[in-house]
Amino acid sequence: MTDSHLTRRSLLRYGAYGAGAAALAGTAASWDRLTGADIPGRDDGSLVVATLGPAYGPEAIRTLQEGFAEQHPDIKLRINAVQAVDWSDFFAKILTQVAAGTAPDLVYVATEGVQLFAQRLGVALDTWVKRDAAELKEYFTDVHPSLVESMMYEGSLYQLPVEFNAADMYVNRQVLRRAGADFPPADWTRDDFTALLRDMKRSSGARFTPYFWTNRLWGGVVPWLFANDTNLLTESKAPGGAWLWDGFYPAAQRKGRGGGFRWTTPQATHDRVEEVYDYLASLIQDGLCTRPEGGNGQNLIGVFSTGRVGVTPAGGFWAGGLHLAGMERDGFDVQYFPRWRTQRMQYGAAGYALLRTSKMQDEAWEFIKYAARKDTLERLFATNQTTPARRSLLTAGRYAKTGPARWPVFYDTLDRFPDTGPIPAPPQVAEVEQVLLKHTGTALASARSVRPALRRMQGDLEKAMERDV
Repeated sequence: MTDSHLTRRSLLRYGAYGAGAAALAGTAASWDRLTGADIPGRDDGSLVVATLGPAYGPEAIRTLQEGFAEQHPDIKLRINAVQAVDWSDFFAKILTQVAAGTAPDLVYVATEGVQLFAQRLGVALDTWVKRDAAELKEYFTDVHPSLVESMMYEGSLYQLPVEFNAADMYVNRQVLRRAGADFPPADWTRDDFTALLRDMKRSSGARFTPYFWTNRLWGGVVPWLFANDTNLLTESKAPGGAWLWDGFYPAAQRKGRGGGFRWTTPQATHDRVEEVYDYLASLIQDGLCTRPEGGNGQNLIGVFSTGRVGVTPAGGFWAGGLHLAGMERDGFDVQYFPRWRTQRMQYGAAGYALLRTSKMQDEAWEFIKYAARKDTLERLFATNQTTPARRSLLTAGRYAKTGPARWPVFYDTLDRFPDTGPIPAPPQVAEVEQVLLKHTGTALASARSVRPALRRMQGDLEKAMERDV
């Protein structure tokens, strides 16, 4: 394996770790489709951008293409919406294209893949950012430094964040009224949260679930780990990055910033991790939540909107999702994740990564800048299907139709809690996530399952982190 090319054997190893394993098993039968070799005009000199299909529908693609063509009529653009189950599946398909020599120029990458792409496939944007500093000053002024830092790796910047979602807590107002409970305050605690769940359970029927969550890296057990002042992997900061912080952020905002996050030693058997799992197991035992399900959480929209779930963690993307499900804007609201030892919260962000294999890197940089513009994001995220990375786009007008009433919570999760950080996503993230999901399900089978499951999780995480991606 070289820095810019992956062998097919290495690629298949990637796929085996994530949701793409089954699809990659039949690679020989569908190689053209997986690699994009069957796309008409594949080699027509266009700048090729790969996005996750479900996240970017036809209207979004049209918005990007038409707007970019107005700004850069000399650059032909093609956006390839790759249909995938989730980010792991999407990354596996992109890596297939790289191995086949049909890689796109740019890939839309979420936090889950930032360090994977930066380490093996990505191009640092430092040179272009320094060159166009005057043009970019307005962008960085409008974007929280934590989001930018999450797109750095070992001192260099690899993406400009265009969206993010923090795991805040959505509350169903219908259920709240039924329980005769007040809306929780911003400084509510874990004990307040538990008491609210008990009130909801007492006032609802047998088919009702007070707290529902999905078993995944974002919004699963990780927000509770952060609240209890711990993490799945030891977290630290890489050195470097002063070139960016000193150039774009005032002293107060750049304090404590570094060259990106590092996640290293597994700590699944740490006392505070065990406390989190014990707490969640107790909620299940008391009938206050069910064992977490897998998936991306879309199945939650229906049960939440119909009043069968009282509370669930979700980000700004749910504002648009609940509205499309027919829920009135005053039928729900959002609050910060409750405090435990801390009220640090977690988020995931996304932006465009430039691949080293691209022969159109200068043109790709122009697209990265265009995609991060305020007017671009305003049109692209008009339905509130996510939280824009630009602070100025979160306005009362944006949420007047969809809600929630407490919409400032979305960006204030970063502004009011500056230690809020990204989900743990080292280059080995695909295998780390699979280990987490597997053993979380086992750990929460019963109260007695927690400690042995965490010991097995620790061993598997150690093996995963020892492997070279």
